[in-house]
Amino acid sequence: QVQLVESGGGLVQAGDSLRISCAASGRTFSRYTMGWFRQAPGKEREFVAALHWSGTNTLYAGSVKGRFTISRDNAKNTVYLQMNSLKAEDTAVYYCAASPLYSDSYYSYDYWGQGTQVTVSS
Repeated sequence: QVQLVESGGGLVQAGDSLRISCAASGRTFSRYTMGWFRQAPGKEREFVAALHWSGTNTLYAGSVKGRFTISRDNAKNTVYLQMNSLKAEDTAVYYCAASPLYSDSYYSYDYWGQGTQVTVSS
């Protein structure tokens, strides 16, 4: 069992940077691929980024590649999403998730956090 709690969301201006975090509980955290998804009002939840449990492989959505960086600290049971050059279209609730598979598919993720709101004003 893995429990996830996101933090660090907020209101920023376009062009700013923001780092959100996800604290995990559970002894097997280090063996899960960790992912970030987001959901804007009226839209489906979409994949943002994923990081293999080893920390050596990453996946990014095309819309964030080059601007966002996912990282993890297994010693602290925490995964991060560093977001740079934020745009108004990045506004969404951001969810942390854990999967036993290395995947960008929503259906592969077994555990989800409650989400943290990121709002980018233009």
